[in-house]
Amino acid sequence: MEQNFIIAVLVSNISGVLSRVSGMFTRRSFNIDSLTVGETESSGFSRITITFHGDERIKEQIVKQLEKLHDVKEVQVLGGNDTVTRELVLIKVRNTAESRQDIMTAVEIFRSKIVDYSPAALTCELTGETHKINAFIELVKPYGIIEMCRTGIVALERGENSLQTKK
Repeated sequence: MEQNFIIAVLVSNISGVLSRVSGMFTRRSFNIDSLTVGETESSGFSRITITFHGDERIKEQIVKQLEKLHDVKEVQVLGGNDTVTRELVLIKVRNTAESRQDIMTAVEIFRSKIVDYSPAALTCELTGETHKINAFIELVKPYGIIEMCRTGIVALERGENSLQTKK
């Protein structure tokens, strides 16, 4: 049975690591739904958050293959109530006199922000869980989405547990 998975990968912060990690997915014909990467609290490491869908067998295979890569220090499957997930979207919506107030109301209800304003377009910034982002997109779609950019999911385990190097 297919489901969505989130994997956090702690890697050496050196050139080529992201290419090797994403290349592993390509070589095995696994599709990445979203991928985010950034330096951690330690400049020697980066954290890659990968979301994908598949069954348990595919998840186990991906984890094993990632763990074999030289610059991968730790791999952790995240999910359920033990994980905080967030995503960021910048979305540019057509601004007309007729739709402006409705868009402003949606921005307020979703605790979004307008980060750019012109007579023809409003650019909104929204951070939250994926279902919240999707709901906002569906709400403003009828007004005319001009352009949109999503970051992909970032995720941390709740509480004091953390992804640390053990290798």
